[in-house]
Amino acid sequence: MNEADALEILRAAIWTILVGCGPAVAAAMIVGLVIALLQALTQIQETTLTFVPKIVAVFVALALGAPFMGAQLYAFAEQVYARIEKGF
Repeated sequence: MNEADALEILRAAIWTILVGCGPAVAAAMIVGLVIALLQALTQIQETTLTFVPKIVAVFVALALGAPFMGAQLYAFAEQVYARIEKGF
């Protein structure tokens, strides 16, 4: 295993992390934007109003996106194990 192999595995791992956490981050971002807009329009500055809906949205996104995230992780693991099997 040389530096190029290690960097390729690292690149694939980072890409898998970004794609896998995408649904949860997108849900938190969308809900946060909507809540911030509502707070700006109504001038309600309640702290729990920002956190509770985001947490619920992230949990829902994780529950709905779990098969997709699992498939991404499985594909990455197969790729790494195939490289180990071939001896890089």
